[in-house]
Amino acid sequence: MPKSYFDFKQFRIYHDRCAMKVGTDGVLLGAWSSTEGVNRALDIGTGSGLVALMITQRGVEKVVGVEIDTEAAQQAAENAAASPWSNNIRIESTDISDFKTEKKFDLIVSNPPYFEESLRCPDNRRSAARHTDTSLNFAMLTTHARRLIKEGGRFCVIIPTTAESSFMAACIAAHFTLVRRTAVITRSGKAPRRLLLELCQTTQALSVTHDELILQDNNENPRSESYTKLTSDFYL
Repeated sequence: MPKSYFDFKQFRIYHDRCAMKVGTDGVLLGAWSSTEGVNRALDIGTGSGLVALMITQRGVEKVVGVEIDTEAAQQAAENAAASPWSNNIRIESTDISDFKTEKKFDLIVSNPPYFEESLRCPDNRRSAARHTDTSLNFAMLTTHARRLIKEGGRFCVIIPTTAESSFMAACIAAHFTLVRRTAVITRSGKAPRRLLLELCQTTQALSVTHDELILQDNNENPRSESYTKLTSDFYL
């Protein structure tokens, strides 16, 4: 039986009732996203609550996680309640389309569903979590991000490189401008398979920072120096 939880340095994530388990993508997003000067953040599709907990650990005072799957939302709430930041995180079990707030957010993060062209998973919950056309597509995600973010706020996501064109088209339509792009490379010499993107809610032209993150230098070193440094506050 697979392990029902994953331990980090300051919190534990139970994920046995979540369609999508703790994985590298979520850890990267939680560790990489810009949190400087952020007081309020929103995690769209929070799943187990992993990214919400990570950015709270990094100093964000108030974090809301929105999750459409009822069982996952309940487990995310339990994970948050058992953490050192139980008073800082609120989990909402709802569709992002129905989510309302009086105060907009300085930062929005999302590890969105993205397997637009892959075969359907037989597990309906996992399929909904992974496929953009079953629940939350890129156009919907960026539209709601624009609705909920402060002017000048930051929007951070992790997506496959193959989805970059369609995602950026949705961002442009929602008046988000790219400011940072990190190509995630599994191993030295390989092509990047994931992209970490930071966008700003503005129509102004901004300079873009491009860089790379190599996760594994070679077979003998499971985590590169840069990956280890990025995640040092989280991985045991």
